[in-house]
Amino acid sequence: MPLQLEIVTPEKLAYEDEVDSVVLPGSEGELGILPHHAPLVSTLGAGELRLRKGGQEESFAIVGGFLQVLPDKVVVMAETADMASEIDLEKAQEARRKAEEALESGFVEGADLAAARASLQSALIRIRVAERRHREGPRRR
Repeated sequence: MPLQLEIVTPEKLAYEDEVDSVVLPGSEGELGILPHHAPLVSTLGAGELRLRKGGQEESFAIVGGFLQVLPDKVVVMAETADMASEIDLEKAQEARRKAEEALESGFVEGADLAAARASLQSALIRIRVAERRHREGPRRR
């Protein structure tokens, strides 16, 4: 029995399909979800979401949000979710440089400091996911 997966962000429905399994970053560590999983609601951390479907694996860089697991459905409500194959590595590296410069300048305070740190974290995750995909290519199992 396949598992229905939905990945949504405030801007879009990033993914919707039946999958064999999902591995994603929970706030307390990595979670693996298979069909017939016990119901669960959890907060998400930042990192890589990997889904497996028919021997193929696809990855997303996700940051924050919530996860709802039902026996036959997983709903990921993330702040951001970028499919590895759609990440522009140059733009992600430029975002990392800008965030690092802002943090190193010493002129960032309060909410701006938190935003700069969040931007850096998001850029680093997107770079890691994109580089892994470029290094390994589309994965089959």
